[in-house]
Amino acid sequence: MRYLYQQLLAFWGVIALILLIVGVSFTQLTKQTIEDNNYKQLSDYAESVQKLAENNTFELALNYTETVLSQQSVNFLFIDKDNRVIYPLDKEKKPVVKISDEQWQSFARGERKKVTDKKNIYGEDQSTSYMMVPVNSQGEFFGVLILSQPAKNIEDSVRAFTYNLFKGFIISSIIALIVSYVFAAFQVKRITRMRAATKEITNGNFDIVLPVHDKDEFDDLAEDFNKMASSLKASQEEIEQQEERRRQFMADASHEMRTPLTTINGLLEGLEYNAIPESQKENAVRLMKNETERLIRLVNENLDYEKIRTNQISMVIKKFDGTETLANLLTQLEKKAEAANDQLILETTESIEVYADYDRFVQIMVNILQNAIQFTQDGEIRVSIEKGYLETIVKIADTGIGMSEEQQRSIWDRYYKVDPSRKNTKYGESGLGLPIVQQLVRLHKGKLAVESELGKGTVFMISFPDVELEDEA
Repeated sequence: MRYLYQQLLAFWGVIALILLIVGVSFTQLTKQTIEDNNYKQLSDYAESVQKLAENNTFELALNYTETVLSQQSVNFLFIDKDNRVIYPLDKEKKPVVKISDEQWQSFARGERKKVTDKKNIYGEDQSTSYMMVPVNSQGEFFGVLILSQPAKNIEDSVRAFTYNLFKGFIISSIIALIVSYVFAAFQVKRITRMRAATKEITNGNFDIVLPVHDKDEFDDLAEDFNKMASSLKASQEEIEQQEERRRQFMADASHEMRTPLTTINGLLEGLEYNAIPESQKENAVRLMKNETERLIRLVNENLDYEKIRTNQISMVIKKFDGTETLANLLTQLEKKAEAANDQLILETTESIEVYADYDRFVQIMVNILQNAIQFTQDGEIRVSIEKGYLETIVKIADTGIGMSEEQQRSIWDRYYKVDPSRKNTKYGESGLGLPIVQQLVRLHKGKLAVESELGKGTVFMISFPDVELEDEA
């Protein structure tokens, strides 16, 4: 069943059930109220008779009152305590009323009785209301006065009320049906709009936005849908960027591999056919070795990144002298820095201990230092290490080309290069150095931050948690 009809049936069913329950309850309440009022009225008539009887005979009081109330079809019947009919005696028809001994005893105690019977006082089939009132004479129980009135007026009143209620029920049902249809159609419209938006998402349109008014759960769902669409759009853009970088990397890698392979192949052919002079053979072998190392470095960077990203490497955290390690690294990279006319400066002289995986610590620092050398010409690269709160912080600052804010957000993306024109330099083939650094710092549960300004240089800050201090805490 369609959701519209489900909602329509549910709304109308609830309203109809409420109207039915209220109608039946109110009808019964009204009938009871009318009956109580009718009995009270008959009781008042009995009181009037007894007051009239104070100055007249009881039969005369009954006759007078019955005459006055003849238009209301009120009849009087008086039976004395010996169960004799005292009034009326001149009627052609004899009253047929049976009073049990138990009832006589209750009358003697002054109790009144209210009875509704299907027969009147003459035994005819006519719904009748009876009010039985005990009568005392000179302080003693004298008999019982029975006032009767056809219950037709009650039935007519209830019937008229029920008819009006039924009409109200029909009108209310029609209005409820219309209102429930409008409300259900409104809800279905919102669902249909969400379905259409879902189809747009399926077709790859992530720019769809649903209106949100913060009123109900549908608006909450719409808000979640918009967040999902925004997330999918960001993911799609990221995938497209990654795919573009992957294609660029494949092109770069193909070019980078083709060049050394072509060089190696040419040198091998020269050696095979003795086309290379004896004095140049040593240079040719050294060139082939350099080109081979370049290929290995390119492949290893990709393998390292995948292993690090998928947590396939083991980490051995231990304590070692960070200052000494950085000094050794600067010494190893000194020739590369001199080639770019850069100065490597270690600002920290005291021994600072760091808690990290030694090999991965070296890998992190080498990647950042080589990156600094690559983008700094005729400048300085300053390195410092210091203790922070429960951590050790390494800071590497250069005076290189710097980066814009957009470039700073992208440097952690795989295959991204700040300056693509440098892709053929000795240290920047793959664009994987900084992503590898980010993953390694994450495995150390450390922090990595970068500050940079175009034309003024870049500062990398890497913090390693002090494991022993954390354990003590």
